[in-house]
Amino acid sequence: MIYLQLFLTFLKIGLFTFGGGYGMIAIIQQEMQVNNWLDSQMVSNFIGISETTPGSIAINMATFVGSAVGATAGSAFLGALVATLGVVLPSFIIILIIAALFKNFAENKVIAKILDGIKPVVIGLIIATGLLLVYSNFVIDAKNFGFDYISLVLMALVGVAVIVYKKVTKKDLSPIIMIIASAGLGMLAYSIF
Repeated sequence: MIYLQLFLTFLKIGLFTFGGGYGMIAIIQQEMQVNNWLDSQMVSNFIGISETTPGSIAINMATFVGSAVGATAGSAFLGALVATLGVVLPSFIIILIIAALFKNFAENKVIAKILDGIKPVVIGLIIATGLLLVYSNFVIDAKNFGFDYISLVLMALVGVAVIVYKKVTKKDLSPIIMIIASAGLGMLAYSIF
């Protein structure tokens, strides 16, 4: 019975929460206290764990909370499974509906023109985000235009490595390898300098 209640609770959370996982936290905290499943300290611990583990905070929270509640009923795995399914199911159904309707809308000339108008805006947003990332990662002192030269050197090294790898192997370098190598180089460089 607790698994059904856990599923329905997270289905409600997934259905009526907007704004992503951070919008769900208050509702999850309230539901845990109303159902007397977890205290606020345990929910706070799960928030911290959910933020530090890869993936969506909403799914991570549902999985961790479901696991803890399910463990009290006999199966942490089943609790995690039903809570995760409950929180994901509304979004999954909404996306399926949108996908079905989008095919019909995409053929509409007015909708096609709207989408054509949105494309340059999206490109502008991506460029603006890239510029903000460059600025926030390389500029140390905005008034004096002080740069983080270690970051510039690391970026250049990774860029050269990617180009050389592609020339030699005729293949693209895996983003996962680039992230791991960059993290290692960053830790090494910032611990030395």
